[in-house]
Amino acid sequence: MFEFSYNSPTGQILITYDDTHILGLVFDKPQTQQSAQNELIGRCVTQLDDYFRGNIMNFDLPINPIGTDFRRTTWDALQTIPFGETRTYGQIAEMIGNPKASRAVGCANGKNPIYIIVPCHRVIGASGKLVGYAGGMERKIWLLNHEKSIITQNKK
Repeated sequence: MFEFSYNSPTGQILITYDDTHILGLVFDKPQTQQSAQNELIGRCVTQLDDYFRGNIMNFDLPINPIGTDFRRTTWDALQTIPFGETRTYGQIAEMIGNPKASRAVGCANGKNPIYIIVPCHRVIGASGKLVGYAGGMERKIWLLNHEKSIITQNKK
């Protein structure tokens, strides 16, 4: 496993990866190993740059988030939330065929190891309020506002 530190507009992001997959992408975690680069990390950095510049709305990277089957199913569902939109925990629970599992979806969402690429920031509470984000609420707000501004610019 390798690590790479990426400086984003919302702070340091630690990317963990192997020869073939992105394994993690989290904020504010100190790098513990020597940086290594390969084609995959180059593609990841390019796509993150493009995301933050508003040039792409979807990532095209091989990922391998480590987790239980339920968590992986939840994370797969998160990737279907369109750029600039939100879904509630209950809606995600319905999407995965387990409508009573909104709390378990919230727990899985909080354990997402690949922020932004697996867009857990797009999940909100049933009331429509922003609730929880492992990367910090200020980042969740920033990411949602960033995506909405890109959608607005593209409509002009």
